[in-house]
Amino acid sequence: TFPFSENRLSFSNEKLYNMCMTTIDQVLAEKLNGFYINEWPIGNLILCVIALSLCVLLCGIIGLEREKRGRSAGLRTHLLVGVGSCLVMIISIYGFPLYSPDGTKLTHDIARLAAQVVTGVGFLGAGAIIHRNSTAKGLTTAATIWMVMAIGIACGSFNFFLAIITTLLILIVLTLFIKIENKVSKNHTVVLIKTDGKTAVLKKIHEVAEQFGYELSNFDAQTFENGELDLTFSALIFDKETKADKFLEALEEIDGIISASFLLMKK
Repeated sequence: TFPFSENRLSFSNEKLYNMCMTTIDQVLAEKLNGFYINEWPIGNLILCVIALSLCVLLCGIIGLEREKRGRSAGLRTHLLVGVGSCLVMIISIYGFPLYSPDGTKLTHDIARLAAQVVTGVGFLGAGAIIHRNSTAKGLTTAATIWMVMAIGIACGSFNFFLAIITTLLILIVLTLFIKIENKVSKNHTVVLIKTDGKTAVLKKIHEVAEQFGYELSNFDAQTFENGELDLTFSALIFDKETKADKFLEALEEIDGIISASFLLMKK
């Protein structure tokens, strides 16, 4: 029997339970679980096929979005994580007997395997994050890996509508919200400065930035064999009247700086 039906036994008021707790997904699951052909419980198989197929579709959509943007974890990674999570949840529900051979009722926690999946996928998502000094890349991809795991668990526990709604919300965040993010951060720039590697320039750079109304963050340095040093950092413009070219010219006038340029400038 399907575990959801077992939970109903703890409620004295069946009508109240139906009103407050039962979902469309649970009704569908219970009807399919009660479907037999002769003595074969074919409904269980149909339910599992639906869960796995829906998981492939939903996780594939998110994986395609990541693949399109050229991220480190793309379609196959998201599919494997999602389908694997779905399979673990199905095994947790159907893979352990409810009764022993002598008829004694057995108890098991169907959420235990799901909890292990949540922890395990967290480590997998960490592998998609690239740390470089004070900056980190791949956080969004790591988050989508974790989310397809959650979608897989939702499909595996036969919460189909919840999985579909969650996928739609994730797509909205990954697509539409990018425009909002770009609009909010339109004054962010990334500056590259080449120095001789011998002269201390950081204090002077901050002084120039204050004069032009810039706030600096996310510094990263790279040294070369000839002794030169490349310094990159993010700059946030508060004064919209600031002239970018004049800012670069002021940086190049600092002793020890060879050149200054914008790697990225959002308009």
